[in-house]
Amino acid sequence: MSTIELNSKVKELRELRRLADELQQEIDGLTDQIKAVMTERDTDTLTGDDYKITWKAVTSSRLDTAALKKAFPQVAEQFTKTSTSRRFVLA
Repeated sequence: MSTIELNSKVKELRELRRLADELQQEIDGLTDQIKAVMTERDTDTLTGDDYKITWKAVTSSRLDTAALKKAFPQVAEQFTKTSTSRRFVLA
């Protein structure tokens, strides 16, 4: 791929990311409006002609690794797994 083609691809990628950000803002706004209606109606489920929306609390339990490392550093080190990945960043 030539430098000119690469520059064009980067420009296109930037524009698509900008559009994606705009769309995400619109999605978030509509989601917030629907959540407001659900709060107003004091419901966690809405059903319509072709949709069903649920907005419920979800509880999860996770290991507090910071506390584990502080209380039992040897155990934390023994069970720590290191992984490597590649990050794509466009600046």
